[in-house]
Amino acid sequence: MFGSENQIRKLICLIAFAGLTACGGSSGGGGNTSVAPPEPPAACSNDAQKQFVLQALYDWYLWNDLLPSDINISSYSSPEELVISVTTEFGPQDSNGDPIDFFSSVGSLDADQQFFGEGKFEGFGFSWRFEDPEETDFRITRTFADSPADIGGLARGQRVISLNGRAVNDIQNAEGVGDFFDANDSIDFEVQPVLGVAFQTGALDKAIVTIPPIPKWEVIDAGNGRNVGYMELSTFISTADPEFDVVFGAFALANVTDVIIDLRYNGGGLVNTAELLGDYLGGLVAENLVFSNTEFNADRAAQFNESEFLERRGNSIGLSRLAVIASRGTASASELVTNSMIPHVDVVIVGDRTFGKPVGQIGLEFCEKILRPTSFRTTNALGDGDYFDGLPVDCEAADDLSVAVGDPQDPNMVAAMTYFDTGACPVVAVQSQDQFKGVRQNRSPERERQRPPHRELLDAY
Repeated sequence: MFGSENQIRKLICLIAFAGLTACGGSSGGGGNTSVAPPEPPAACSNDAQKQFVLQALYDWYLWNDLLPSDINISSYSSPEELVISVTTEFGPQDSNGDPIDFFSSVGSLDADQQFFGEGKFEGFGFSWRFEDPEETDFRITRTFADSPADIGGLARGQRVISLNGRAVNDIQNAEGVGDFFDANDSIDFEVQPVLGVAFQTGALDKAIVTIPPIPKWEVIDAGNGRNVGYMELSTFISTADPEFDVVFGAFALANVTDVIIDLRYNGGGLVNTAELLGDYLGGLVAENLVFSNTEFNADRAAQFNESEFLERRGNSIGLSRLAVIASRGTASASELVTNSMIPHVDVVIVGDRTFGKPVGQIGLEFCEKILRPTSFRTTNALGDGDYFDGLPVDCEAADDLSVAVGDPQDPNMVAAMTYFDTGACPVVAVQSQDQFKGVRQNRSPERERQRPPHRELLDAY
């Protein structure tokens, strides 16, 4: 099934979990040698699957030098348990002795292909978070257009009081809200809008949700003949690629040199889509300069280490300044773009520091599943990477759910536009951005690594 270097490269992705993200895709480029990854098992017995996963870790795991040679597959009940346990127990640790690699996983091949290939998933079509440490104030952060949630009247900023007649805090204290959504295909939401009286949605049923990769973009008149480009990017999936050309065509026509990219809810995605965005942002002002460097383990370095160079596209713009709206949930491919543009233009991060995932996965298919072992690290043209604590914020701003994303009164937009106007951040009092439920959910890393792509990348239900 896999036999060439090009086939392996087509599976390289950046992916993060929890309040974070996921992805799949290509890093592009590369040498001309071939390598044979472990052959998928001919018969998909449990032991054969575990052996395939273990051998792949020995071959491709970024920190394979830390893995003992005598790991016994009989110690693990499934390939899913094996990859999580082995990488958690034997993988690298931080200064506190906690595992660094919470990313390697085994998941559904079908869900993976549906999400990355078609931009679709099965669910209700919304994202949410708790606004309080007690986990009682459940808020909708966004809905996806024409999804059951959108059609049923759910909207950003609404407070959900109960689900199928059960109080949200009771559900959270029992099985957890996330598990409740997974277990129920039809849910009646009791909702308190930002303005107005509470209402019941009636039964909303899970359906196939199509993700709009770019929900909003515009050219903003900043005065004195200056225009600013704004684009909200949901996730890095292939359906975004043709939309980039439309958006940046409009930016180029308006002589935009300052751009705001809204990645506050973007947990990552396809590397080749991230590289394409880099081309539109930097392909004119930094043509043929390094966008990013990709480094594999010592056994794979000679064949797979590479540098990705910025390429001029028809609608690449003369970018001068880039504002990235970020949060603790901004991860993976989002961080790749942000970090990779820093050597080439003036980059300011608005909102909060990012999640911190400077490593990525390849994808190996087997038995209708896909293994994604952490297999490479990325750096920018200056060699800067290893931002496991996240990329630091420059202008702090709150994610105010009472205001639409990208609205002129959105604190993040105010901060970005103030920076463009004055070269400095506005002086504002902001609350901690620990609002994202990846921090609040109290879910184990094992559970997080078994989530489908839409949950990893979009934190969507």
